Amino acid sequence: MHTMWKGSISFGLVNIPIKLYAATEDKDIKLRTLHKKCHTPIQYEKKCPNCDEEISTEEIVKGYEYVKGKYVVLSDEELKELKDEHEDKTVEIIDFVKMEEIDPIYFSRAYFIGPGENGGKAYGLLREALNQSGKIGVAQITIRSKQQLAMVRVYQNCIVMETVHYPDEVRNVKEVPSVPEQVEVGTKELETAIMLIDQLTTTFDPEKYKDDYRLALQELIERKVNQDEGKTPTEAAPRQNVVDLMSALQASIEKTKKPQGKVKPVKPAKATQAKAAGDEGGQQMAPSPTTAKKTKTVRKKA
Repeated sequence: MHTMWKGSISFGLVNIPIKLYAATEDKDIKLRTLHKKCHTPIQYEKKCPNCDEEISTEEIVKGYEYVKGKYVVLSDEELKELKDEHEDKTVEIIDFVKMEEIDPIYFSRAYFIGPGENGGKAYGLLREALNQSGKIGVAQITIRSKQQLAMVRVYQNCIVMETVHYPDEVRNVKEVPSVPEQVEVGTKELETAIMLIDQLTTTFDPEKYKDDYRLALQELIERKVNQDEGKTPTEAAPRQNVVDLMSALQASIEKTKKPQGKVKPVKPAKATQAKAAGDEGGQQMAPSPTTAKKTKTVRKKA
């Protein structure tokens, strides 16, 4: 089990070194979003819609929208300074209360607490004290820069910390629409409802309950894998054409490069040679303007 946090539990003058472990895990099956045409995973680019350009991580800052369209920008230095002021590696138990006094709506996430180095004896002492008193500890802790309220209790011989919501994080129940204040209920209807509850009452067994959808989805995925229905991303044709074009351009550049070393100058062909070549081909080659000019000069002198 991976250690996700190290620190200590303190209550009064007692300080216990501890390690924190995630007590629960998300079993949801995560599905990727693919391009239907070629089965390639879709990329989500960081792009500014106002500037219409992609942006790097260095160009991103954090801001809080205090009214629609207006933000206050918080620098990394400001956030780090605030974090350093409030970060503390201590689970500080400030009160002890009865478990039944806390409504389950407040509970958020559970963590197993294990003893740190040389903390076994003090850990056992706190566990036994919680068991015999029937109380749980109300504590404060900072995890990932977020200060949280937590409850410290015993679960199957292990100390557990459960983070809970602060009161202002739980919405006001009065905001729920159409909740009736008082409803007249008939005696027979109420007795029948209570009888049905009694018939369905049992001892809570967590192993009895399953995530049917997740299990069915997992079975479907395994069946498709066993039937060799897996898809491999295929490279689109336009992408291949670009590669072929680049190869052709590169080959053209290599072909036009001048050979290394001295290059012998090519002597211009004589008029008689050009004429003979033209006669042999059955077609008279037209003289160049320079050749024609020289021919006229020679005839004039003659």
